[in-house]
Amino acid sequence: MREKKLWLIITFHTTTAAMAMEKLCAESSLEGRLIPVPREITAGCGMSWRAPVECRAKLVQAAEQAGIAIDGVYEIVI
Repeated sequence: MREKKLWLIITFHTTTAAMAMEKLCAESSLEGRLIPVPREITAGCGMSWRAPVECRAKLVQAAEQAGIAIDGVYEIVI
């Protein structure tokens, strides 16, 4: 069984915003990847960005500067 770990989860209102985050992070070499929203969280579009918790400030700031609307930011064990 895979060991559970604390992750940063960023949720979005729309799939378009989630995909914009994926593009932004790829172009900016920021860590993380798109995943389905974990069961513990509810979100509008069903997609979320998972990254190490220590990347929180960089990711939120990058999304804000790019005009990507974030629904919520969570730290959960998955």
